[in-house]
Amino acid sequence: MKKWGFLLLIILCLGVAAEKMVPFFQDELDFEITEEDYTDSRLNSGDIRKVRISEKLIHQGNLLLVNHHHAVDPENIKSDIVNVAKHNELIKGYSIFDNKTYLSEEIARKFSEMVLDANKEGEFNFFITSGFRDFDKQNELYHQMGSSRALPAGYSEHNLGLSLDVGTTQMIMEKAPEGKWIKKNAWKYGFVLRYPEDKTDITGIQNEPWHIRYVGLPHSAIMKEKNFVLEEYLDYLKEKKKISANVDGNKFSVSYSPFTENMSITIPKNCKYEISGDNRDGVIVTVYE
Repeated sequence: MKKWGFLLLIILCLGVAAEKMVPFFQDELDFEITEEDYTDSRLNSGDIRKVRISEKLIHQGNLLLVNHHHAVDPENIKSDIVNVAKHNELIKGYSIFDNKTYLSEEIARKFSEMVLDANKEGEFNFFITSGFRDFDKQNELYHQMGSSRALPAGYSEHNLGLSLDVGTTQMIMEKAPEGKWIKKNAWKYGFVLRYPEDKTDITGIQNEPWHIRYVGLPHSAIMKEKNFVLEEYLDYLKEKKKISANVDGNKFSVSYSPFTENMSITIPKNCKYEISGDNRDGVIVTVYE
């Protein structure tokens, strides 16, 4: 009986409608977006490197769009999926719902870093109620819950390895201190609330104040500032082609390119970079110091 009572409490904590998202406070981080086209002067210095872009990169990376229309490529699921119950070093600052909770090891560490910082500010009770699901598990869930409550196998972000559901033992997530903290601060750690209440017409998913998705910086900061969900952000990059962002003193250059055969990109040698596909037809290159 206690077990079922606890289960009911967790389910309730996954809550219902969340408050409308608002832009973050500018005084929390030094943040600026430059939208006009730009050319990095370092590219003219000759101290550059060329990186070949293969077609498979369209379906790899942290910015992949996964929804009713764009499925997960099974070959590009996060390769570091682990059962966190067997890795105590990953469970810091939060608890897990059961001993069969799977997560990307990288994402588990980033989530732990975030909630440990939260716990420095107050007393929180974060739970991970769902993490990575393989296609078989997703298919089982889809048939149990129906199309109005779940997505078919391959079309859920939980099949990708970048998303997780966060609960609390306190109250429904939208009203709980944990939910409010995540809503306000998750973007600083590269996470976004994927399915906010005011974007259901775009995402096609009901409000889920418990579902967070890792996209990384500066993308989470830009999405928070502009009140974008991932669909809107990818369209924004496709329209602008190139933008730059300064986040807390760190400069990022972000560019979108449609994929073409024999494609390559040019990057200053002294810079780091990340490449992500959009899971549609293009790639996003993020360059930073």
